[in-house]
Amino acid sequence: MNKALFLDRDGVINHDSGYTSRKEDFVFIDGIFDLCRAAINAGYILFVVTNQAGIGRGFYTETEFWELSTWMCEQFKSNGCEIQEVFFCPFHPVHGLGSYKQDSYNRKPNPGMLLDAAKKYSVNLSESVMLGDKDSDMQAAKNAGVPMRWQYVPINGAAQVSLVATNVIRSFPEAVQLLHSQA
Repeated sequence: MNKALFLDRDGVINHDSGYTSRKEDFVFIDGIFDLCRAAINAGYILFVVTNQAGIGRGFYTETEFWELSTWMCEQFKSNGCEIQEVFFCPFHPVHGLGSYKQDSYNRKPNPGMLLDAAKKYSVNLSESVMLGDKDSDMQAAKNAGVPMRWQYVPINGAAQVSLVATNVIRSFPEAVQLLHSQA
């Protein structure tokens, strides 16, 4: 079985500018490629698991999301770290429009995206890591049975630390060191 590094997108891969939907607004966080190369070298496969309520709210379309995701994955690949697959949830139970207004088992804090990845790619969740910036990321990982739940709270960040996070990461070099200590 495989082990995985699950990555939230906005706030972990890129600076969260609020419903990022265009590559012109997509700014990678320093160190993300180094971290992902280290994870691959340590035997992890990479997945993105991201709530995308901006689709459900009508701010951008699924087509626009996939265009940006394809570009993002190309950037990872050109930096020596390939994303296995991007899983996303476009729904929102309160603010979604039309068919997007629903609660979904895939919307974090629910574990659906992680469980789908695990089933599709034979991932051993008990040896996997979730790196996210919000409590909902940590809760989704806990609900999926992922024991290593790393919350990224940058040095200048003021996010509320999740009670179920197992580690707080202030920089990606810290996460690389943590990865090495898990090996």
